[in-house]
Amino acid sequence: MTIVGIDDTDSRERGMCTTYVAATIAERLRREESTVARLLLVRLNPAVEYKTRGNAALAIHTDCDPDRAFAVARDRLESLAETEDERTNPGLVVADHDPAERSIPDEIGRFTRTAIRDHLEPADAAALIDRHGYRSWHAGDGRGRIGALAAIGAWRALEEWTHEYISYREPDRWGTPRDVDHESVFAAAESGYPAVWDTVDRGEDETVCVPHTPGPILHGIRGDDPDAVRAVAERIESEPVATSRRFVTNQGTDVHLRDGSIEDVEDGRAYRLEGRVASEPETRRGGHVFVDLESPREAGSGDGNSENSDERLTCAAFEPTKRFRDRVRALRVGDRITACGEISEGTLKLEKFAVRDLVRTERVTPTCPDCERTMKSAGRDQGYRCRDCGTGTDGRVERPLERDLEEGWYEVPPCARRHIAKPLVRGGFDARTHPER
Repeated sequence: MTIVGIDDTDSRERGMCTTYVAATIAERLRREESTVARLLLVRLNPAVEYKTRGNAALAIHTDCDPDRAFAVARDRLESLAETEDERTNPGLVVADHDPAERSIPDEIGRFTRTAIRDHLEPADAAALIDRHGYRSWHAGDGRGRIGALAAIGAWRALEEWTHEYISYREPDRWGTPRDVDHESVFAAAESGYPAVWDTVDRGEDETVCVPHTPGPILHGIRGDDPDAVRAVAERIESEPVATSRRFVTNQGTDVHLRDGSIEDVEDGRAYRLEGRVASEPETRRGGHVFVDLESPREAGSGDGNSENSDERLTCAAFEPTKRFRDRVRALRVGDRITACGEISEGTLKLEKFAVRDLVRTERVTPTCPDCERTMKSAGRDQGYRCRDCGTGTDGRVERPLERDLEEGWYEVPPCARRHIAKPLVRGGFDARTHPER
């Protein structure tokens, strides 16, 4: 068996899509009577600054001779990659491994995991390629070989996989508005849910599966079941579909998240963090919502007052997360949560959070039990007193606090979800979930 890894063929402005390049390579190999066992769509670290939108690398598992597979793949990359964009630096790696026999070396699998959760340089990929004698090619600065090599190791490195069925446009339609029937997408999405997810966003009335970029994709359907994603795609009414391919992918798995602590986070990585809310949520210009998180205290160490914390992290729910911001606004100082997201310039960009413990009471100025008027302060450290009745208390009193949140997970809506982030509807979470459709 042979594994062909490719990356970085598209452009932010000019379009193209690495999945399309991989699909054309697979089709050429099939025409030459080689078997293609699967196509992998591997989402790498979404915080890497060099990425285009989804940071996808692709792998093709085939029984084609490695030399011939390399020649076919290089020809397709040289023909299709948008190298006129100086930020596009395509890479190709071909390895003689049989994924079914787990013959991919451990260090290549470790390289893949690093590419998903951390940062690498072209020299890191070049050293491994040389050490293992892999065939490779690149244009530009060689950065595309990072993703190409990561795609080689993905079958070894990852255990959880989902599926995406991608339909492509006729080439003469690329760059023109897509003709996709809105209502048929929503009907198809309903027929496949919950095995098929993130097809539409009902709250925003948006067809999430239809991209807005000038590339060749007409729509992409994601889900847990390979037959279900195909069935949903085939129910959508649209302009003619030139060709379609199903990809095995790590989308929707949260594999980019690492467990960490507020004190140790670094920019450009994504984390799952435990903490207590340390500030009242604040809505700032542009509709973005910010709230501070502090490390959780030891049990019995305080009453929820967070003024003495030395370690805080600002969390943000930006305007594109839409109604998710209302969930963040409903947090109160002292709530204990698990927060998930990427660190950028010292701020955690929220993808989801779980409420672990809610503040259920608040301390308020007491009310006179006789006349029901609010008491006034009697002076520093002298409690409160009713000026009409003379009734007094030693201090503030606690009363039940009505909350708009419940314990459990909350997530950004489908229109704002990253490809690699796990939707709550997929299950496997450790508390009640509140999935967004």
